[in-house]
Amino acid sequence: MKAIINGISMAYDDEGSGEAVLLIHGFPLCRKMWHPQFNALPAAGFRLIAPDLRGFGESDAPDGPYSIDLFADDLVALLDHLGIEKAVVGGMSMGGYVLFNLLERYPRRLSGACFITTRAHADDAAGKAQRLQLAQEVMKFGPDVIVDSFEQLLFAGESLIERPKLVGEVYGWMTGTDSRGLAGGLLAMRERKDYTDLLNSFQIPALAIGAEEDRAAPPEKAREIASGIPGCRLCFIPRAGHMANLENPGAFNDCLLEFLRSI
Repeated sequence: MKAIINGISMAYDDEGSGEAVLLIHGFPLCRKMWHPQFNALPAAGFRLIAPDLRGFGESDAPDGPYSIDLFADDLVALLDHLGIEKAVVGGMSMGGYVLFNLLERYPRRLSGACFITTRAHADDAAGKAQRLQLAQEVMKFGPDVIVDSFEQLLFAGESLIERPKLVGEVYGWMTGTDSRGLAGGLLAMRERKDYTDLLNSFQIPALAIGAEEDRAAPPEKAREIASGIPGCRLCFIPRAGHMANLENPGAFNDCLLEFLRSI
């Protein structure tokens, strides 16, 4: 499906009925990453919405600047378009940064929050420099620059060896992303806010999902979120890396559905 949202064509999937669950993909990915959840959540009685953020997947990739604020504004406009007043929102990696922004700026639109292989703190100086360099290189050389940087970070070592079809599928999503979207996403993440000291201000049912073999957002990042947000649940996915929902979908879906049913 597609809709004009904040002046761009935004692609999204919307399946099932019941309480709305909005899942936000990570970088440099797209909504296709949630296909194991589309097999599980609608069957369990939930309405699942998964958009491609501007610049990614099948959504428009306009010239920048992009920002986490803008990504969040787009998602609220999508909820408005769909007539959804409140949703449980889950964000993976960069999607988690957007989720923090939504919690701060649009708290009344969320009935629950699920932080998936993400972190609360902002980039340090070295991280910001690396994001800027990558953004410049991707505009010059194309998406392969990003793939070379991210492919090894996204999966557990076992998955890289034993799941070549899955790795190849995700590789295709990354190389198919518009360079403007990739650069825009990198610069948006570079300028994102640090939420470490604000965690205890979020009064909402919350879940932090980490992965035992995540190299991009190590398990302690999920622990920091869970210990900071009052009452936040914590779940670790075994035999999985940063792409936990794809690498071990059974364990991931069990964890997510248990949380959704508790709200």
